[in-house]
Amino acid sequence: MRYQIEPLGKSHERGAFSCGNRELDDWFRRRAGQDARRNIARIFVAVEPEMGIIGFYSLSAYTLSIEDLPKNIAHKLPNYDALPAALIGRLATDSKVQGKGVGKLLLADAIRRVLGAMEKLAVFAIVVEAKNEVAVSFYESFGFAQFPLHPNRLFLPTKEAISALGESVK
Repeated sequence: MRYQIEPLGKSHERGAFSCGNRELDDWFRRRAGQDARRNIARIFVAVEPEMGIIGFYSLSAYTLSIEDLPKNIAHKLPNYDALPAALIGRLATDSKVQGKGVGKLLLADAIRRVLGAMEKLAVFAIVVEAKNEVAVSFYESFGFAQFPLHPNRLFLPTKEAISALGESVK
């Protein structure tokens, strides 16, 4: 399957996209464009020429409370109230391509974009909001860890993401 990942634009037809999660489908069809125009999130779509949009994810800035982190990580950090992070707020693949690795490639693309932004912007961790236990397992398989008090919110320190992807950040 050949597709490319690009920023969401006016020319992208979103009406046929369906991931099977009503909340995600509704946000993508009705509000994703508004969030992008209002600088609330950047939305990226995976487009396959024959099928159209087969997946998407959103990226935005996030403030991470040091109190939310596991104690073994928090005690190594400066005693700041908040740390800079990036949020992958939504990630979904169309039902027609689920289980074919598109989600994995979307997640890798999102992580690479965050790491690329680190040349100009400090980011301590990448945070995700999992919609259910299947999504939690998906993110955990890539090294994300659950927040102790928020089991559907997970994080991956950018230091670990750099090591895992073999990326260099200047």
